[in-house]
Amino acid sequence: MSKQPLIDFFQKNSDMSLQTIINITNHFEDRRFLKNEFFLREGKVSDLLYLADGLMRAYTFDLKGNEVTTNFFAKGRQVFDHASFFLQTPSEENIQAVTDCVGYSITFEKMNAIFHSIPEFREYGRRMLVKELVSYKKRTLAVINKSAEQRYEDLIKDDKEIFQSAHLKHIASYLGVTNSSLSRIRREFSKR
Repeated sequence: MSKQPLIDFFQKNSDMSLQTIINITNHFEDRRFLKNEFFLREGKVSDLLYLADGLMRAYTFDLKGNEVTTNFFAKGRQVFDHASFFLQTPSEENIQAVTDCVGYSITFEKMNAIFHSIPEFREYGRRMLVKELVSYKKRTLAVINKSAEQRYEDLIKDDKEIFQSAHLKHIASYLGVTNSSLSRIRREFSKR
């Protein structure tokens, strides 16, 4: 499988030279996941995956045993449990393919070796972590200070492809609403 999508991703998101990027991508392994296959199961330690095509979702269980979707990963995103990957601790989440997926993965050990040997990659990693931290912060604040309708609208603007493949019950749990509330919100939006 060609690593061109991974090379394109690094070129778009960093200032590294093409030769440096090719050197880095040589450390990644091709990965394919069938729909419903797990990239990560709760209790296992996370690798990092660049998703070249497809859709994945992260989820956990609430105190009543209900699935709660915590994140969606669409084409062109890095997929991993940040705490599990960087702390090398068992994950508290599952990450599962919503569609057939193609990507490239790397272990913590290989990633660390590249961080220590290529300063430009270390800077890229720092910028990407900051970007992810900001994203998580915005999502946390949105649950507190935005209505369900506003969160739905933001999701449509930011990640429209989720609506093409994900189950509505997963979208509802991600937005923090019931299935019936999501149906009502969708009806209201369709009238606009």
